Amino acid sequence: MRALGLDGFSKGWVVVLLDGHLNRISFCRDIAEALSVGFDRAAIDIPIGMTDDGERACDLLARDKLRPHTSRVFTGARRWIWQDFRDPDEANKECEQRGQKRVSRQLWHLGPKIMQVDAFLRAHRSLDVREVHPELVFLRLNANRPLPSKKSEEGDFLRRTLLKRSGFRDIDQWLTKMRIGTGAKRDDVLDACAVAIAAHEPVGSVGLPPPDKYGLPMQIWF
Repeated sequence: MRALGLDGFSKGWVVVLLDGHLNRISFCRDIAEALSVGFDRAAIDIPIGMTDDGERACDLLARDKLRPHTSRVFTGARRWIWQDFRDPDEANKECEQRGQKRVSRQLWHLGPKIMQVDAFLRAHRSLDVREVHPELVFLRLNANRPLPSKKSEEGDFLRRTLLKRSGFRDIDQWLTKMRIGTGAKRDDVLDACAVAIAAHEPVGSVGLPPPDKYGLPMQIWF
């Protein structure tokens, strides 16, 4: 089983490959490059499948599993927001006129990557690429006990410990020597590793059919 885990950062994608006893990390510019290596299953920390009103059952179910840290799951991704607008304030005016929730600044800035992945997957239907939320994976690895923030020293240490127990022996080197100069943050690397675990050996998911209007699933794996 060749499994890939992807997490976005400012300059591209962190890509973690799991293939038997081989663990490898790379940093790619775009989604096409990131998925250009052969793989059996890939997973990515980005919304796959969207609704016109931004409401997805899988997001609400993921938030419920992560309670009390529900804000760790972004909600509200809508294709028309990024297709029709270049300014978040204008997009939010339209959201209000439609009676929909506003888009957060954090989600707005993820727009280019969300649309990049959306276009790629609609053009490559045969690939097994699944949506994964790394916080659900870390929750699973931590025996379903809530974790402190990944930005905190305690949260970073715990996530590194959980990954080492899962076979990531080189994680400290990835976070230092391999990461420096790429533009990726520490938590981007940690999240890509978690996503790779779910790609290699998923244990469950939240969200059920039907798919979105383009046939993409709205389902989050962990």
